[in-house]
Amino acid sequence: MPQFDFLSFPSQIFWLVVTFVALYFIISRFAIPRIGDVMEQRQKMIDDDLERATQLKADTDAAIQTYEKALAEARAKAHEVMKGAQDEMSRKAEERNRDVAEKLAQQIAEGETRISKARDEALASIREVATDAAKAVADKVAGVSIADDKAEAAVAAALKETR
Repeated sequence: MPQFDFLSFPSQIFWLVVTFVALYFIISRFAIPRIGDVMEQRQKMIDDDLERATQLKADTDAAIQTYEKALAEARAKAHEVMKGAQDEMSRKAEERNRDVAEKLAQQIAEGETRISKARDEALASIREVATDAAKAVADKVAGVSIADDKAEAAVAAALKETR
């Protein structure tokens, strides 16, 4: 085997050194700078993406705050509108209740007046009926004819006793 031959060692070492130096020169001048450029580009892209993500997050946070503020304002306005509507409905209900109460009071007063008038008419007609009945009973039972003024006086006395 030629690689184990001691006479060929110096030439093998020479070519080994020449190959390593050439390989080192090619890698250090061409490959490493290109790899460095690619890594720098990747790092720059990553940094740009992170910066853009930070900016987007800040924009999103601002939009969320604006949304929450608008939502709170809308809720407050809706609450005010509902409160106003409730107040208006309460006011209208009170007005209706007041109107109904006034109408009922008026109807009650009218009813009491009608009842009083009917009672007075009934009492007046009761006196007439009682007077006629007393005269008829006295005529039928006792066979006595009573004058109208005496029959009315007797009915009035009887009514005073019952009150």
